[in-house]
Amino acid sequence: MEPGRFNIRIYGLLIDDGKILVSDEFRLGILMTKFPGGGLIYGEGILDCLKREFLEELNTPIEIRSHFYTTENFFSTKLLPFESQLINVYYLVKAEKPYAFNTTEKKFDFAEKKDGAQRFRWLDISMLDPDEFTFPVDQIVVERLKNLPYGF
Repeated sequence: MEPGRFNIRIYGLLIDDGKILVSDEFRLGILMTKFPGGGLIYGEGILDCLKREFLEELNTPIEIRSHFYTTENFFSTKLLPFESQLINVYYLVKAEKPYAFNTTEKKFDFAEKKDGAQRFRWLDISMLDPDEFTFPVDQIVVERLKNLPYGF
């Protein structure tokens, strides 16, 4: 791995009535379940990145409530054309209701399985299964979410 290559990803944890919003996607040739968010653009602040991602993906302005988790161990990403060190930052976020996005109850409920396909689902936090999430860092976040106080 070339020194100094970092892939910084920023994610929002939108919780409503004991459920959390997840994103099912088809990207880079794989089906993935993850949290809404995406990559930091050079020159952009991490909070601005998260707000931009929610506007782009969900047509939804958000309020950043608090930091939740930042990658603590080394993870590398091999999905991109070059290997890089992955740094994920997660924030608890809030959005005004009614929400501007549609959700489904079915996993990978795409009209067409093509690159960039994306759908959102609400999952009950008490029933979350880390194995349902594609990426190891998201699986760590799921374990931490399950330990949140009831009614958070």
